[in-house]
Amino acid sequence: MRNNAAEIDPGSFRDPGGRVFLSAGRVFRTVTGANTRAFEAARDAGVYDRLARKGLLLDLTELDAGDLPQGSADIAAGADHILEHPRIPFLSYPYEWSFAAHRAAALLHLDLHLEALDAGFTLSDATAYNVQFIGTKPVFIDHLSLHPYEDGELWTGHRQFCMQFLNPLLFWHLLETPPNPWFRGSLEGISPEDMAPLLSLRNRMSWTVFTHVVMQAALQKKAIGGGRKTDDAVRATRLPRQSFLGMLMGLRSYIAKMQPPKAPTVWGDYAQHNSYERSEAERKRDFVKDMVSKVKPGLMFDIGCNTGDYSDAALDAGAGYVVGFDYDHGALDIAFDRFAKSGRPFLPLWLDAANPSPAQGWAQRERKGLGERGNADALVALAFIHHIVIGRNVPLSMAIDWLTGLAPTGIIEFPPKSDPMVQRLLALREDIFPDYTEEALLAVLGERAKIVASEHVSENGRLLVWYDRRAG
Repeated sequence: MRNNAAEIDPGSFRDPGGRVFLSAGRVFRTVTGANTRAFEAARDAGVYDRLARKGLLLDLTELDAGDLPQGSADIAAGADHILEHPRIPFLSYPYEWSFAAHRAAALLHLDLHLEALDAGFTLSDATAYNVQFIGTKPVFIDHLSLHPYEDGELWTGHRQFCMQFLNPLLFWHLLETPPNPWFRGSLEGISPEDMAPLLSLRNRMSWTVFTHVVMQAALQKKAIGGGRKTDDAVRATRLPRQSFLGMLMGLRSYIAKMQPPKAPTVWGDYAQHNSYERSEAERKRDFVKDMVSKVKPGLMFDIGCNTGDYSDAALDAGAGYVVGFDYDHGALDIAFDRFAKSGRPFLPLWLDAANPSPAQGWAQRERKGLGERGNADALVALAFIHHIVIGRNVPLSMAIDWLTGLAPTGIIEFPPKSDPMVQRLLALREDIFPDYTEEALLAVLGERAKIVASEHVSENGRLLVWYDRRAG
């Protein structure tokens, strides 16, 4: 958002009865039309308060139009209710989640639905984009999805839940394959018709998989060819409350027991099996702490976060909130579980740095690209630059431009070609990287920012460089 002007969130256009907008750094929502009665029913029944107290739903505060920041009146004109919500520190999307994060989001969605049913309410949809994370804690953000439940009504979000929660998790659990590239390319998720042919006969024997994937795929094909007669049959179908509860509880039990692939990952054990000694790791932690204690970043990026050791150090030194990015799902799951136990404000996300999440969806604005979702105050990129320059053939100058463009100040680590980890990357390929040198790094970085400090932290010459674009 520019100049603190009021701006409608381009991801909220699908609901005509409520729009989200940002103004002066705050997040608001309008409630209009068909959503008004459902909102008032849920509010008056205490459902929003109940779910927020249990940590399932983002909190809300009702406002009068006069309470809005200057310049917001036109956006809120005609609204029956105006709400304000706490701001999520950093938006993420399901195609950026690790297995552990995706499972946590699915369980949150089911827990909220079960709690809502107990209060006499249900959800109108089941999109994974209605879940965000504060650290590793998932929270539901779409208050207007709740409406009064009528006994016998179908679960209208069933197919959507399977496409955006169950089927991506089955990719990991049964196919031992991360679904992120597929999900990023198909924002509505993975359909049962696409999922079912990928499953073995043994996998299809699971009752949950058979009912929610195989049967649903068959019913969808039948519905496409059945015409109006099939549509009328669906409308006449009733789902008793106990059957609905049983379906939700069965899915919850199955998903809670899911596990990620057990196959070893490439860099998941990096923190334990790397090329430097404990004393060198401590020197890196101290270097990070020194930068963080002086910069005091509210939001920090950890590019190539692995299991989160240096994010942890940054939090110790006073960073307000850290978002870590890594390509290795094994490392991300370890990081997620680690910080879920500690409760510290750290969110690990999947990132292919050579192909970051783009702006996409409707008009290429519905889901924001990585660079549009928040301006980091600082970053650390440790044990990263060689992966992008040598592993992905990105010129050193372009890699530096990308990193320094993410945050005005931060730390970049440079491992020389003599480093064992760089040697692993060069083992099966020709060395076509004559400019991959410490001198070139310092020259390129020095043209773009002030070099505040630097330090060699290993005998083979690993270099840490603290840059600052704001200085001088």
